Amino acid sequence: MLLRKVTNELKEWKRNNNRKSLVVKGARQVGKTYAIEHFAKQNYKEVLEINFKEMPSAVEVFSGDLDVDTLVMALRFRFPDKKITPGDTIIFLDEIQECEEAITSLKFWTIDGRYDVIASGSMLGIDYKRASSFPVGYVDYIDMCGLDFEEFLWNFKIDTDMISQIRNCFEGIKVIPDNINKEMMKHFRNYIAIGGMPEVVNAYIDTSDYRVVDKLQRDLLMGYQYDIGHFATAEEKIKAEKCYMSLGKQLLDKENHKFQYKDVEKGGRAQKYYSSVEWLLKADIVSICKRVTDIRYDLNDYARDDFFRLYVSDLSLLSAMRDFSMKQQIIENTFSGNTKGGLYETVTANILYKKGYETFFYKKDNSQKEIDFIIQKEGKVIPIEVKSSNSKATSLNNIVKKHDDIETAYKFIDGNMGRSDNGVITAPLYAVMFL
Repeated sequence: MLLRKVTNELKEWKRNNNRKSLVVKGARQVGKTYAIEHFAKQNYKEVLEINFKEMPSAVEVFSGDLDVDTLVMALRFRFPDKKITPGDTIIFLDEIQECEEAITSLKFWTIDGRYDVIASGSMLGIDYKRASSFPVGYVDYIDMCGLDFEEFLWNFKIDTDMISQIRNCFEGIKVIPDNINKEMMKHFRNYIAIGGMPEVVNAYIDTSDYRVVDKLQRDLLMGYQYDIGHFATAEEKIKAEKCYMSLGKQLLDKENHKFQYKDVEKGGRAQKYYSSVEWLLKADIVSICKRVTDIRYDLNDYARDDFFRLYVSDLSLLSAMRDFSMKQQIIENTFSGNTKGGLYETVTANILYKKGYETFFYKKDNSQKEIDFIIQKEGKVIPIEVKSSNSKATSLNNIVKKHDDIETAYKFIDGNMGRSDNGVITAPLYAVMFL
């Protein structure tokens, strides 16, 4: 079993005496079902699981009155081997997007309070088979993604004590021992090549075969394309798939990673494709990084909706958009140029996204100079540059010099810890996970 952070989040939910029904949301194949099943078996005497895709007739249970007594009676009739007793039983409603009435019922499970209920599904941010949304105020949420880099390390037997020691070096701005830093960079490049999708990570752990990894990544990409075709409206499906499949080119083939509609289709324009970009965001299969016109809190006040970058939700999907040779170049550290810059930028965006940060970037009009990422925390903005070597970060240095209110700035490199005269902290690329 893969070690996942969501296990602790589920335990925290159970410890809350005032817990509501829980919705675990995220893109397909990020490990939602497996994590919930494992948690349920470890913490309850009885698990009643309904997968609405696997058992579509189960929607009949929710076709009548939705008060809890009626629902429990219907469930006992449908599943006579289940006692369904308060405190001992957890009800797991998987692929809940397939049953509108089950979504509505979450409110009444919460109000009643006798039974623990967890729901999960993908495509929960889009209107599919339903006119209503989740009952606001009556459910708790956990957003789940593929493995982040720290989880990746856990499953490759890098113990938490070692990670804590490296974290201490990062926070204390102390040089990381060279042998450890080199080993971490090897794991980091492996993470770029493999990504964080659980099935892919498991396959590599079992086989150490990148061709097996490559086959699974391509299968996952086809699954995502199928989901776009299945869940998107007839008007959006072709456009959304074109936008999604253009990301390999948008991120890896050019120096400027701004999302450009002309790379989706010759002559493509926002008027035609922007609604498709919004659909991909709601479906949790891409993340967005908006350009800001100023570097100050709150960045949302200076963000432009018409100037942005899009990133895949997991590196596993980006790898599948290129041929197999890219993996060899990543592992051997022979990749270069736009591809290298694009991969380092994308993995940084991915780590920040999985940590829950909203990301922005800064670029002046009529200038090539820009700040790769800006995040904000506790009312402060934190600019970030990502470099494939320890080259000068002219734009970052200028911004730090100009803005006295910027207390912390980072330059992540293929190198070690340090601090420049102007206070910019230099850190290894993988140390983004410690922000």
